Amino acid sequence: MSPSIRFLILAACALATAGAALAMPSVGLGPRQPTNWSAITTFIFFVGATLWMTRLATVRSRSSADLYSPGGGISGFQNGLAIAGDYMSAASFLGISGLVFVSGFDGLIFSVGWLVGWPVITFLMAERLRNLGKFTFADVAAYRFAQRPVRTFAAFGSLVVVLFYLTAQMVGAGQLVKILFGLEYAYAVIMVGIVMMMYVLLGGMTSTTWVMINKAVFLLAGTTLMALAVMFHAGFNPEALFARASDLHVLKDALMAPGGLIKDPVSAISVGMALMFGTAGLPHILMRFFTVANAREARKSVAWATLWIGYFYVLTFIIGFGAIVSLIGNPGPYFVGGKVAGGLQGGANMAAVHLASALGGDLFLGFISAVAFTTILAVVAGLTLSGASAVSHDLYATVWRKGNARASDERRISKLTAFSLGVVAVILGIVFEHENVAFLVMLAFSIACSANFPVLFMAVLWKDCTTRGATVGGFLGLATAVVLTLLSPVVWESALHNPVGSAPFPYASPAIVSMPLAFVAIWLLSLLDRSPQAARERLLFQDQLIRSETGIGHVAVRPHQ
Repeated sequence: MSPSIRFLILAACALATAGAALAMPSVGLGPRQPTNWSAITTFIFFVGATLWMTRLATVRSRSSADLYSPGGGISGFQNGLAIAGDYMSAASFLGISGLVFVSGFDGLIFSVGWLVGWPVITFLMAERLRNLGKFTFADVAAYRFAQRPVRTFAAFGSLVVVLFYLTAQMVGAGQLVKILFGLEYAYAVIMVGIVMMMYVLLGGMTSTTWVMINKAVFLLAGTTLMALAVMFHAGFNPEALFARASDLHVLKDALMAPGGLIKDPVSAISVGMALMFGTAGLPHILMRFFTVANAREARKSVAWATLWIGYFYVLTFIIGFGAIVSLIGNPGPYFVGGKVAGGLQGGANMAAVHLASALGGDLFLGFISAVAFTTILAVVAGLTLSGASAVSHDLYATVWRKGNARASDERRISKLTAFSLGVVAVILGIVFEHENVAFLVMLAFSIACSANFPVLFMAVLWKDCTTRGATVGGFLGLATAVVLTLLSPVVWESALHNPVGSAPFPYASPAIVSMPLAFVAIWLLSLLDRSPQAARERLLFQDQLIRSETGIGHVAVRPHQ
């Protein structure tokens, strides 16, 4: 069956699912909305354009290397846009604006936390990762260690982070499609899952990278237009915008004060640790450093990404306050029952989407919805690809087949894993329907900073780190983070519907416990490891250091034909 026929079949499946869902009753946050054909037409046009772009880029994904990394054929500027596109997910656009809409100033904790994580990558990771790695962060972590235990840990760490991150994207996409198409939430999530798999199964990192680049341009353009419209209505006077928002919001003057979102200092520190250090442990972000030609381009990637992400986060803050003024000031079309007390239709995650309707009508609503949806799909595709590579490249090809796997088998395992991850993400998206997507992504960051980041940091920068220390410490951080996350209020109370105040772990993020525990375990177990294997690994550090600093021994980039 040709790729074009497969593309048409998958598209038909997605449309069939949407058609079936249109007839279903609505459940969830707010009643079913009437079908908005103007917005839907604009939405389908932009989403269809990105899908076709994915199809055109597929012809460049011919090998396993293309599936994971497009042969180093992406420039630093292009990769910076792609990283920004990967990072500016549903949590950033929908989640942060929703948090600002609910909590005001305190919503900035996520913007600031995610942004300041980039210096860690800039000065400690980017150049070394590009010089040492091939496709995944496991290639770096296992450079001088025993392959099987380190890659097994890396695969499990990547999969857990990917699943938490995927869940957040599915929640945002489900609520968005439900609002726009008038679907039942569960069917909206299923439709998103089908289209998501089309992105991944039709291509690899090459197509995903170009989708990210174009999506980043659309998202930056769309949010800039929204922010300018908000400021225009406020007379380009930020003080007037904040004063009007404080007058309308139930928090009044407290809207501009800290402490409304995260009240206890332990949770604030723990969330801050997760947001700052989790970035350096995200597998789908780390994979992007292997798409450029050399370390210099990797550094440029981070510089450009930081610029675009910082600019974007300023816009989300304006959008959040603009939503307060425009939506609470005219609650009829946007709140359940036309009253603020009824709650925003679709929940606070949809504040930016409703603001688009308030500012520019149906066509602007369709455009912003398409941008948000494409944002989610592109991020989900990158996440799924990193999870699939953890199974096919790290577990199957390296651990199970000991480096003797055929490229065709590796690609087949990767696509089967992508399909499985899509199914699990749909299920989890339905379970976590009522959660704020920024908080869900914060949980993924908590796990990344507790498992992946300590292993990567110690393996690359500490000469005495050993296989035993890295794997046991990494698994300990991973297990502790997962267990404490499940016992935290976000999961124990909100998702599992246990009584408020009954969560065994009372803090919002486990990072304050799990991240130091992982570092201490890696340090202590490595120092106590006196095995011959540990001695060899310490001797190999000098070779690793030279290559990470200079790039000597790096595989030459294969140019695209």
